[in-house]
Amino acid sequence: MMQIGEAAERVGLSIRTIRHYEDAGLIMPSARSEGGFRLYTEPDIARLAVVKRMKPLGFTLDEMRDLLELLDALTAADPGAGRAALLDRLTMFHEAAQARVRALRDQLTMAEGFAGQIQQHIDFHNPS
Repeated sequence: MMQIGEAAERVGLSIRTIRHYEDAGLIMPSARSEGGFRLYTEPDIARLAVVKRMKPLGFTLDEMRDLLELLDALTAADPGAGRAALLDRLTMFHEAAQARVRALRDQLTMAEGFAGQIQQHIDFHNPS
């Protein structure tokens, strides 16, 4: 188990962000030390990593919470009929993530084009 500072360093988030995610109900420390310090396990770190990856794609806290609950349910589910519905929901998250990635790629292409235009102006107005 690790304290919040080590967990923050491992996943690349600030301590403040981890506390915010705890307040939002996304991640809870697995335990507390005798002194009251939050203690995190490897599965806790994995959950934080999922949240960190969802953030730049614009997923809301509620969507993050839903996905984490879905992943928990899939881990605990019997390979029965209910599992198919869970997998359908997971597929919907995947499709949403893919659509958001495409949108970000489009934005990046536009931004790169803009930066190229500025470079052309620099080159034109500053011939060497």
